[in-house]
Amino acid sequence: MTEISVEVNGRTIRREIEPNLLLVDFLRQDLALTGTHVGCDTAQCGACTVHIDGHAAKACNVLAVQVDGSNVMTIEGLSRGADLHPVQVAFREAHALQCGFCTPGMVMATVDLLARTPKPTESEIRSGLKGNICRCTGYHNIVKAVQIASGQTV
Repeated sequence: MTEISVEVNGRTIRREIEPNLLLVDFLRQDLALTGTHVGCDTAQCGACTVHIDGHAAKACNVLAVQVDGSNVMTIEGLSRGADLHPVQVAFREAHALQCGFCTPGMVMATVDLLARTPKPTESEIRSGLKGNICRCTGYHNIVKAVQIASGQTV
């Protein structure tokens, strides 16, 4: 067992964990933060995207011990109570989801993309989200949501 201390969604968490525990499992099983989805377990689909120290990362590809001393934000930490994050609002407005399985990862990847590129072109949006797979929408409304969230007219 290894002890870690990590800030998750603004709350300091100290836990004894197995050294081989994946971050996605730590979040979902130990902390009951089930908005971080398990999709492929191979870092291909992006359903498990979270922010680690302000940057998007796939939680199925990170050991929980690797985030010791870090700040982790999940989709649950993005909104403030009933007040949704602007990216979440844009996804709702653009109907950028269907089944919703990819949505938390897409939203977290979009927040990271907009932090790096505040007014991305359509090409930059598609490139910035290429590590996140959606099997339902065909991406058109996801791109539209990113444009809305960045303040661009669609």
